[in-house]
Order: sequence, then structure tokens, then C-alpha cells
Amino acid sequence: MEKGNVASTSSGSGVLSDEYYLSRLSAVSKARKPSPIWDLFSVEAQPGMLSMLAGKPNPSTFPFTHITLGVKATPTANGHCSDLTATTDLVLKDDDLAMALQYNMTAGIPDLVKWVTDLMETVHCTSDEASAEQKWRVSLGPGSQDLLYKAFCALLNPGDTIIVEGPTYPTIIPLLDAMGCHYAIVDSDDEGMSASDLEKILSTWDSTANGKPFPKVLYTVPFGSNPAGITTSYTRRLEILQLARKHDLIIIEDDPYYFLYYGDAPKPPSYFALDRQHQYQHQQPENRQGTGSACPPSSPGELGGRVVRLDSFSKIISAGFRLGWVTGPSIIVTAIERHNASTVVQPSSLSQMVLLKLLQTWGLKGFLDHADKTASFYRERRDVLKSLLERYLRLDPHHENGGGVGLAEWKVPDASMFFWVKLNLGLPTSEFDAGTSPIGVEGGKEGEGDSTPFIRDTAVPRGVLVLPGKAAFPDGRETHHVRLSFSLLSNDEMEEAVKRLAGAIVEQQHARKLPQVEGEHKTQSGCVEYQEQEKQVDDEVIVELAFPAEWDELWRTEGRTWF
Repeated sequence: MEKGNVASTSSGSGVLSDEYYLSRLSAVSKARKPSPIWDLFSVEAQPGMLSMLAGKPNPSTFPFTHITLGVKATPTANGHCSDLTATTDLVLKDDDLAMALQYNMTAGIPDLVKWVTDLMETVHCTSDEASAEQKWRVSLGPGSQDLLYKAFCALLNPGDTIIVEGPTYPTIIPLLDAMGCHYAIVDSDDEGMSASDLEKILSTWDSTANGKPFPKVLYTVPFGSNPAGITTSYTRRLEILQLARKHDLIIIEDDPYYFLYYGDAPKPPSYFALDRQHQYQHQQPENRQGTGSACPPSSPGELGGRVVRLDSFSKIISAGFRLGWVTGPSIIVTAIERHNASTVVQPSSLSQMVLLKLLQTWGLKGFLDHADKTASFYRERRDVLKSLLERYLRLDPHHENGGGVGLAEWKVPDASMFFWVKLNLGLPTSEFDAGTSPIGVEGGKEGEGDSTPFIRDTAVPRGVLVLPGKAAFPDGRETHHVRLSFSLLSNDEMEEAVKRLAGAIVEQQHARKLPQVEGEHKTQSGCVEYQEQEKQVDDEVIVELAFPAEWDELWRTEGRTWF
């Protein structure tokens, strides 16, 4: 296997050298030249410069005189507002409006780039001194999804291998497939990507045998991973980072749910922060965003700069702004910017100016308080869906057969907007044991129990739609898992959705033994009718679904072993 000579790539300051990063860029990225016009915009901005450089439209021709936006009252430190109806007007006019309606720097409007850089220094414990020494910087883009794609393009050639967790963010799969990349899939457990499995894969890699080059990049979603909802533990992050150093990998840390962490445990540091620290004595943070953490310096023997980090405003401010940012080694960030300059040119000036005015009004503390408030909102939504899953799909320790598994199993997320739920679609109980296999790995015969046909043929006719788990595995493996989002539906709508899902699961289980039911027991949509029956179990009330008598008889006489 081929790895970079890490020991020879130090810049002398405990970080990887510019030559190292240049060697890791893709062929296309190396060939992409800077725009002769856009590279001069920084010169144009110098005081007193009379520019005849670019074909910028004259602001006097724009049809707008001002833009006014009403903003909710600034949240207090505890996440509450004294007057929920209060609003503040943000007004763009004069020079601000001219900037909002004009071309700007590819990296973003400088004042907003500075604001985000200050945020990174505060939240991820990266001081100005460290910033200068470690050569990282921030660049804005039209959403973190676009920046993620361009980070892949900057580092991967067709035929290269990338490490991903299983399950992984479904949207990256068609991107990487189109780029002609190979995958090394590392299964996840309750603490995130398995470090032991990763070490085994890397230490035994044989390119001759598997036909794939040694991996260059590791991709991970460490907070509330989409779709599994797992937040990678502090210890596991250290293990993964150490393996990245050992095997010469660049980590792409895709973290759209960083500010939506609502777990009870202290918030673990990001890979980006850990990459610049030798030891991390985590203190109780001032808020969930972790700004009270201690940040010792890196050890001289460890080379930092292995992390390219993606963040997003979509989940905490507005998805429609299409604004995200990348933070990482300057050479890699520059490669992404050059790609932007030749495609989208820049992120939206109007979105940037609206966001900048909002952030300047709030200040850093106001932004972090808003992030905490938003995280608390999603924690409440999570708790609602959790209670509904327990009510309609729960494990039943009082099952008359000695402990049946119910209709589904799940882990409770501590970040993001999703539950990763394993459905019992009627396989034998021994093949529905989540404790014997990593997340998303199932036994059973090929094609039996995969959630995709179940969603299409049984759940959708009942009026409930969830994401099939198969979409989250690059190898297309079959899985009983589905992803449930709790971000948008009202409490009543969520309850109805879970009831419909429960009915679909039970119908699927029965259909394995009695696939055809006709006549009065069919609804207009073709689904089998059922009734809800409440059952007292100790101090709780759970809901059982009563189906037609002929199904119920079959259930009692034949079905107990596969429920």
C-alpha cells in the first residue's frame, strides 16, 4: 500500500507542509488555474483604487431602493424571549444594498468571512496565533452540499478510494459514483465509525487483491450522523484521528448538525479542534455549543492539518439562503475556491448581506443562544417521536411468548432530525437481533425483509413515507432500516404517521403467512383494515392493532415465533 511520508512533510511548525497538500490535490484541481479577473478583486478593494477591471453592472440600474426584513426578537441566554411577538427590522440600503446586489469575492463578503472565522476560533478553540501557524482559513460557498462536492473534487481522482461509514449520508453516493470512486465501508456502532474495523481494513489493505488503490480520504458526519443519528464519542474521535495520522488520510468532517446537538453528555470536540490539540480536558461548556472547553496546544510530535471541515447555516438560520462554509488547510480551501470561481462564481451576495446584518445584530453570544434554542426545539421534537415509537412500535418485555421484539427497534439520537429505525418485517426473531450485528447489517435470505419494497408496496398505500435504509449504503446492501424525520410534522401528524407505519408493518408480517385478504376487510386504498386497542402494561399504556378475525387466528396459532 502507498502512503505519504508523513515524517518528511512537516512545515517545521507541527503541521503538514504546503508541499504535502499540493501532492494530495486531484489532477483536475492541480490543473485548474485562478481566474485572472477574480484574483484581482482584492486589489480592486484597496482604498483609492480606480477600477476599470470587471464588467460589474452599475448599481443605479438596479430597481431596488431598500430591503426590509422583520426578525424575531433576539433570544436571551436561556433561549427564551420576553415578548414572543416582538420583531426587529433589518434594513439594507445605500452601500449595504449596493453590495447585496453586486458581484463580490469568491470566498465571500470579507466582513462575513471574518465573522465566521471568529466563530470558528471561539467554538473550535483555534486562536489567532494558531490560525497563522497552522495555515487554515474559512471560505463561504453556496451551501455546504456544494462545498462538500468540491472538496471531493479537490482531493479525489477517478478510481481513488474513499472511506465512508456505514450507513452514510445518502446524497454523497451518486456524487462519488459519478466521480468513479471506490468505497471502503466501515460499519458503525453506538459510538460512531468502528475504529477497530477501520484499523483492520487499512492494515490488511491489498490493492492487488481488491483492485482498489489505498484510501486517501475519510468522510464522516460526526454529530447526529445522517441517517443513523449517532454522535461519535470523544474517545472514538481520538482513535479515528490517530488512525488517520498513522495511515496518512485526510478527514472530511461534514458537520451540518454540529449546532443541533442536544445530548445530555458534554459536547465532544470536533475533529477539526482535536487535530490541533494533543490532549483535550473537556470542561462543562457554557452552552451546548462547547465554548467553555479548554484547548491545550498540540504536541510537537504530531502533525496537524488533516481535517477539512464543512459547516452549514441551513439547519439553524435558513435553508433557502444556500450558505455554508469550509474550514481547512489554505491550499485545499483555495482549490475549492478556484472551482467555485469557474462555476457559481460566488455565494449569493444578497443572502450574505442579510445574514451578516443579522449576525452583527445578534453578536456571537446571540448566535450561540439562538443555536441552543434551535437545538432545544429539535430535542422536544425528538422526544415526541420517541414517545410515539414507544407507544405504537415499542419492545414489549411482557409479551406472552417471553419477550418479543415488537414492531421495530431504534436508538435515540442526541443530535440532528432523524431516527434510524429497524423494522421487524416478519423475519425469524433470531435474524432480527440488532445486538449481534453492526448498525444496518441484517441476516436473512437475499431480498427478504428489505425496507424498500415494503415502503413502496405497503407503507405508501397507507399514506406514510419514510426513507429506505438501503439508500445509505454505497454497496446497495439490503436492510430493514428506515430513516424517520421529526423536523416538520405537527404532533398530531407525527402520531398519525407512526400509526400508519405500525399498521403497515403488521400487515406486512401477516402477509407473509396470508398474502391475500379480500372483501369487507379491504379499504379503498387496498390496505387491510385494523382497529387500535389500548393495553395496560404496568404504569404504561401501549397500543395493539387488531386485524380481521382470520388473521388474528392465524397470528395466535402460527405467527408468534416470527413476531
